[in-house]
Amino acid sequence: MSDGPAHGVTARVSDSPAHGVTARVSDSPAHGVTARVSDAPSEVFVKTGDIPAMWLRDSTAQVRPYLAVATDPEVGDVLAAVSRRQIRCVLMDPYANAFNDGPTGAHGEPGDLPTPGDWVWERKYELDSLCAPLQLAYALRRATGREDHLDEAFHRAAWLIVRLWRAEQSHTHGPYRFVRPTGPFAGDSLPLNGRGAPVGWTGMTWSGFRPSDDACVHGYLVPANALASTSLHGLAELAAAVLDDTELAHECRRLADEIDAGILAHGVAEADGASVLAYEVDGLGAALLSDDANLPSLLSLPLSGWCTPEDPLYRATRRFALSEANPSYFRGSYASGIGSTHTPDRHIWPLAIATAGLTGSADEAARALETLAATTAGTGLMHESFHVDAPGRFTRDWFGWANAMFCELALEVCGGGVRHFFPVHPRALPGGSGAGGGVA
Repeated sequence: MSDGPAHGVTARVSDSPAHGVTARVSDSPAHGVTARVSDAPSEVFVKTGDIPAMWLRDSTAQVRPYLAVATDPEVGDVLAAVSRRQIRCVLMDPYANAFNDGPTGAHGEPGDLPTPGDWVWERKYELDSLCAPLQLAYALRRATGREDHLDEAFHRAAWLIVRLWRAEQSHTHGPYRFVRPTGPFAGDSLPLNGRGAPVGWTGMTWSGFRPSDDACVHGYLVPANALASTSLHGLAELAAAVLDDTELAHECRRLADEIDAGILAHGVAEADGASVLAYEVDGLGAALLSDDANLPSLLSLPLSGWCTPEDPLYRATRRFALSEANPSYFRGSYASGIGSTHTPDRHIWPLAIATAGLTGSADEAARALETLAATTAGTGLMHESFHVDAPGRFTRDWFGWANAMFCELALEVCGGGVRHFFPVHPRALPGGSGAGGGVA
């Protein structure tokens, strides 16, 4: 499944901020994966699709399927170059979610405050964005055994991420704010002059925005915290085995334990007589019972590595997410699934359909693949969302993340999935306590 009008992910391989050579990473069987990589450490910029920017989260998702063939040196070099570009972005601005291919000064919406830097397309702080570089770096080592991308810059970025997450456990005292004063998306501004709604201490770490790029109603996004905890366990492994930094490994595990304790103490609510995980909480008693199509989601918790698909708390949460009790769930004549506040009413996302397949049984995975193939409106491409009664009414012609998710689901159905390359939380391992048990 191509995620571009021609063959695949449009990428730029560069070895300096100002210069580079254009490359195309093709996912067409006839073309393979090609990129020109210089002898110097190089970087690859991964365009999200029909928006000329690179999202940290999307870029990891867009290259996940290529891990299946990452032992090919050419493919591995490109993935390592994506990892290096992500790390450069984190070091430039760890609060930003999307970046330009160079210091162009382009911004998604003009007038955002504080004014983003020239490299930054958008500066929405999304907890999961900082998980993405850690996830890709870990998976690349697991898939290939290579460690050249785990260099001094990665080490610095790792500490920066951990310290930021630690600081945002007490967001009231943090530096981040986001105001979008004018325009059709002025509603993206966070309340209280851009600082966000009040929150209390939970042990979780705060996020201003969801992976949909919509503002959080409450500050603690539960599925993003679960992914952060799993990512920290993966980083602890890298810190001990590659970076020779036992202090970082210890801090990662300690922070992950605090986040897990916060999820279980503050993130569990009651729905129809069952204990389920809330989507967001504020630590002051408020909870949002919902789920969104964008990943990480509550539905994607096993894909995030935080629990097994059989975990009782997850099973109850899954039943809720895939039912009309979830305000973002829609059922229609062509398909049913989870949508998002980011898109129109009764529009569901291929991302969520693929996630339901990847976290369900083999039959559910096969049905999800069939549904996705049948709802492209004749384009042969995944879209951001489509109307449950009319797949021809869709949003975004070219959305790389959704195409990559289709590919990952197809690999899974064919027995060649890539999820085993990513970090797994101790509670999801044999003998682990499970999400319904105590803190690992």
